[in-house]
Amino acid sequence: MINPLYIGPHKLKSNLLLAPMAGITDRPYRDICRSFGAGLTTAEMISSDVSLWGTQKSSSRLISKDETEPRCAQIVGIDPNSMAEAAKRCADQGIQIIDINLGCPAKKVCNKAAGSALLQYPDQVEAILTKVVSAVDIPVMVKIRTGWSNKNKNAVQIATIAEQSGVSALSIHGRTREEGFSGHAEYETIRLVKQQISIPVFANGDIKTIHDAEHILNYTKADGLLLGRITRGKPWIFSEINHYLTTKTVKKPLSSSKQIQTALSHIYTIHRHYNSALRVRMANKHIACYLNIMSTQHTISKDILTNIFTAKNSSQQLEKFSNALEALTDSPKTRDSVTKVVKL
Repeated sequence: MINPLYIGPHKLKSNLLLAPMAGITDRPYRDICRSFGAGLTTAEMISSDVSLWGTQKSSSRLISKDETEPRCAQIVGIDPNSMAEAAKRCADQGIQIIDINLGCPAKKVCNKAAGSALLQYPDQVEAILTKVVSAVDIPVMVKIRTGWSNKNKNAVQIATIAEQSGVSALSIHGRTREEGFSGHAEYETIRLVKQQISIPVFANGDIKTIHDAEHILNYTKADGLLLGRITRGKPWIFSEINHYLTTKTVKKPLSSSKQIQTALSHIYTIHRHYNSALRVRMANKHIACYLNIMSTQHTISKDILTNIFTAKNSSQQLEKFSNALEALTDSPKTRDSVTKVVKL
């Protein structure tokens, strides 16, 4: 039996969290992952420079008050005062949990000494966390890596600073910034962090199967998992892992029909969420992932893929995607349900 988890006053419905991913974890994606059992979904990171929030890119990443609770936003920056101001703005707009990004390895972020670059400067980390926590009355989380480089793994030090600063929970990716996403994640550092602090710890990195999930939790003693790339094209993985961790039995795979309905509903929601200039581009990111997952069970020709990705508008894109998915099964029932979804 899994003990219930809280972040501040918020009880999570599971110990599986959706990792914030730039350009991916928008409102449609957060909604679909929650529907399959994600305990918390965090929006894409936004800059602590609130003067940028009026741009189309940043405004699309802000969370509305009608989103399912608890609502969590991630901010990134280097100045304690700017970070505190951004946190207050988030709270004023109905955000209920703040996540501070100290883990992003992207050059465009690290070149500004933000994200995982801050792991090199523990004093600055402490200044930021202390300022943000004191600025808001909502829980503050932090995402980190094991360190800046393999020679400078200081996750235990940073985690201790976070707890002492009043942070409510911590997530750790099992690689350094130097490693990016190469090689293999390691979990010994996460295990050491969990031994040193008492706030909830979420493990992240190379969680590819339900058995990986169990092993990582057992080894690190982490309170939960932060799922990122594993969810792409397979948002129902939350349901599969939750079932396995709770019952120790493997859940019956989601039927091809349900997978197809899920994929089409997701793409249709993207089309409703974005303006006409963004719909096709944003949907293509997810279409590629769904087809990649389903092509491990079925054969999809390169011509079909090319046909989908050259769609010029949302209607054409959805029709081509629907046809490709329909080709994965000969079931008339599936074809009927596909048509129903497309005509919503």
